[in-house]
Amino acid sequence: MSDLKEKELQNIPPVTDSETGSAADVEEIMKKYDRESNIRPWEGVPALVIKILLAAFSVFMIYMNLFAVWDERIRRPLFLGTVIVFVFILFPARKSGGRPQKVNRIPIYDVIIAALGAGSFFYFVANNKAIIDRATRINDTEIILGVIGILVLAECCRRVTGIPILVVAGCFVIYAFATNLANGKALYKVLRSVIYNLFYTTNGIIGTPIGVCSTYIVLFIIFGAFLEATGIADFFISCANCIAGSASGGPAKVAVISSALCGMVSGSSVGNTVTTGSVTIPMMKKTGYPGEFAGAVEAAASTGGQIMPPIMGAAAFLMAEMVGVPYSDIVIRAILPAVLYFTGIFLMVHLRAKRLGLKGIPKSELPEVKKLLPRIYLLVPLVALIYLITAGYTMSRAAIIATLLCIVVSFFDKEHRMSPKKFLDALETGARNTLSIAVACGIAGIIAGVVTMTGLGQVFISAIVGISHGHLMIALIFTMLCCIVLGMGVPTTATYIIMATTCAPILTTGMGLNTLCASMFVFYFGIVADITPPVALAAYAGSAIAKSDPMRTALNASKLAIAAFLIPYMFCLNPAMLLIDTTAVEFVVIIVTSVIGMYAISAALEGYMLTHLNPVMRIILLAAGLMLIYPGTVTDIVGTAITVVVFIIEIQMKKNAQPA
Repeated sequence: MSDLKEKELQNIPPVTDSETGSAADVEEIMKKYDRESNIRPWEGVPALVIKILLAAFSVFMIYMNLFAVWDERIRRPLFLGTVIVFVFILFPARKSGGRPQKVNRIPIYDVIIAALGAGSFFYFVANNKAIIDRATRINDTEIILGVIGILVLAECCRRVTGIPILVVAGCFVIYAFATNLANGKALYKVLRSVIYNLFYTTNGIIGTPIGVCSTYIVLFIIFGAFLEATGIADFFISCANCIAGSASGGPAKVAVISSALCGMVSGSSVGNTVTTGSVTIPMMKKTGYPGEFAGAVEAAASTGGQIMPPIMGAAAFLMAEMVGVPYSDIVIRAILPAVLYFTGIFLMVHLRAKRLGLKGIPKSELPEVKKLLPRIYLLVPLVALIYLITAGYTMSRAAIIATLLCIVVSFFDKEHRMSPKKFLDALETGARNTLSIAVACGIAGIIAGVVTMTGLGQVFISAIVGISHGHLMIALIFTMLCCIVLGMGVPTTATYIIMATTCAPILTTGMGLNTLCASMFVFYFGIVADITPPVALAAYAGSAIAKSDPMRTALNASKLAIAAFLIPYMFCLNPAMLLIDTTAVEFVVIIVTSVIGMYAISAALEGYMLTHLNPVMRIILLAAGLMLIYPGTVTDIVGTAITVVVFIIEIQMKKNAQPA
């Protein structure tokens, strides 16, 4: 949960009734399920010093990307060593277990471990040229420092993200040792080879993931922090209220729209659930939605924010780097899948409102459009960002310019004017939100490094192709399950790196799938892990505010996000959805049939279209929706015909029911 911070918890309104969760409720449930919520308490002067140091780190990252011309083997270990220091300052070794932690205290063993771990990376920075010149002939001291650096990074990962990704990385490292030892190599030589490849080359820890994190990702996280400081989240919520607030079940539709807009900026499923959910979930419950449904709507919509162009969360930048496709191309190709995802949630919310007979918010209580229009200047940084990227600016420079524009536009609003304190807070937030992603990227780099040095990728390809017997659908299902399991409790960025390194090549090399389709496939399923039980952090955050059962909320969120489970299959079976090898006519047909299909599936899952649907009708509609999802002229015609027939029957049944 990269964005859930103390100030966000404080943004939740005071409890007005027993049915709405408070900041303490959210904090309690997230500390139970999410390691990143377990922050060491700092107060007074020490807290101020740490705030200034974090802000300085953000400024340093801006300087390093804008002005410094350093070798990547200096930039990356310097970045990661600094991250390690901050992780040990902010995150304790274990959860508090409900007991209050000691304020302004860091154990001496944490100081020693942090110094050793960061020192290992800083040693590489200081002796970079000599180590590169010796290549694989690293000495005993450098082997020991490499081991220490890897182990301390693993401990950082345990504190920030948890055990799952470490288990995966550990299995890969064991495989690297076992493979080399089985070939008759001496243990010392194997150790030196593994440490050299994982610690001292750009194929391992300081590989592409950390390279992208230390350039693009960190700057866009800082941009997101400054954009949020301008009050754009309130603006998005107000706009959503104007658009859908008065409609049937309006608050839930407001949650879908506002979370899509806010989520693309924050890049965090859980953080966005907390910030926008503190406003939308109480509104939904007041309208009449059950608590587990209200929390699920917010969680599903907030999770989808990471696939919403133009920001799309941090993993989109990694995709651009790893696939070799310009970021602007990825943004354009991701538009239709994102629209279909939110269309699916919107339809299910609408049908639930109709089924329960829920009303919208009275128009007298909604913000007026004429009062919102003068605040449209808040969109200037976003619009400028899109223009700069498409105009050929580097992503780093575009992010920095957009950040400066955030500061400028803040001066047009007294409430959100960028004071020195707010400026410092935004820099601090940007640095804090970078830590978990950086650590996860480092561990994911270990996995990528092992795959490179052992040729493990070819083993995976052979295994999956053999099991699936060359059938793409079977390979996609196996890949989906891997993504969901590996993504539980792991940042989306790290999940994407792991799957892009291990499973995406299976789909491309082994099954002949388009590279971008394969990357988007693993990207989507890495994201939905945040709402998929049993470790559905976004849904748990929503349940804390809604005061509902966490597991039932997670199940509802998975049901609402059914589009996210179907759309990846759609664009893998029919790449035209991603504007790959398609014509304008084909693209229009895809849009029409996909929307009709999503409507049929949503009605089947909700058990309501214009009237309550019986089980037989639901099964028929579900089959029709799946036929429309599957590409093909025959299936499109049959699926559309069935849906239209059912709709006509529903119209007649509604007419017959009116007199009664």
